[in-house]
Amino acid sequence: MSDSPKTPKSSSKEPVSARIRSRIQKARKRFHANDNISAFLQPGELDELLAEVETKFKGVLESLVIDTESDHNTQDTARRVAKMYLTEVFSGRYVEAPPVTEFPNASSLNELMIVGPITVRSACSHHFCPIMGRLWIGIMPNEHSNLIGLSKYSRLAEWVMSRPQIQEEAITQMAEVLMNKVRPDGLAVVMEADHFCMHWRGVKDNQTKMINSVMRGSFLKDHILRGEFLALLNNKR
Repeated sequence: MSDSPKTPKSSSKEPVSARIRSRIQKARKRFHANDNISAFLQPGELDELLAEVETKFKGVLESLVIDTESDHNTQDTARRVAKMYLTEVFSGRYVEAPPVTEFPNASSLNELMIVGPITVRSACSHHFCPIMGRLWIGIMPNEHSNLIGLSKYSRLAEWVMSRPQIQEEAITQMAEVLMNKVRPDGLAVVMEADHFCMHWRGVKDNQTKMINSVMRGSFLKDHILRGEFLALLNNKR
C-alpha cells in the first residue's frame, strides 16, 4: 500500500474561484463586490482562495515591475495582501452574519433609541481605497420588536462594511439587516465618512466628507420624529 497522502476532493485543476463562481451562477444569485457569498463556500475553500489570490497578486506585483525576489520588503507582500483582503477588510463577503441574540420587547418600549457613533471601516469598490467614518442608528421599537445588545449593532455594521462598498449602498444594506433583525416601527441610519479615493488620488481633497441617511417606517412618515433624531445627532457630533 502506498504511503502517499490522498489528494483531497477540493484539489482540482479548476481554480477554487471558478468553482465558487459556478455555484453562484447556477443558483442565479449575484456576486457583486458588496454581496455576501458565504453560503457558496465549502469548508477549506477560503484557504484555497487565499492561496489563489496570493498567486495572482504576485502577478500584479510582477506586472508593476516590482522585484519580489530580492526586495525584502515585498517578498511576502502578495501573501499579506491576500490575507488582508479575505480575512480582514473584505471579510464581510466570505463569512456568515455574526450571531445576534434577540430579546423580546417585554416592557413594550416605544420611545426613540439612538446608537452611535459606531466607527466603520470599508473600502471604495471603485479604487479599493479606504472609507473611514461613523454611523448612527435610530430605532423606534414596538411591542413586537426584537431588542439586540448594544455591541451587536457594531458587529453587524462591521460585517456589512467589511466589503468593497459605495457609501449610498452600504447604509441601505445596513438598514435592511436591522429591519429584518429588530422589526421596528421605524429605522434611521446616518453615515459620515472620509473617502481616501479623494484624499489620495484625483482631486486630493482631504477636507470633504460625505453624509447620507436612510429612513424607514415612522422616520420616513413622521417629520417630527425625524427632526428629533437629527437634532439629537447634531448635538452629539
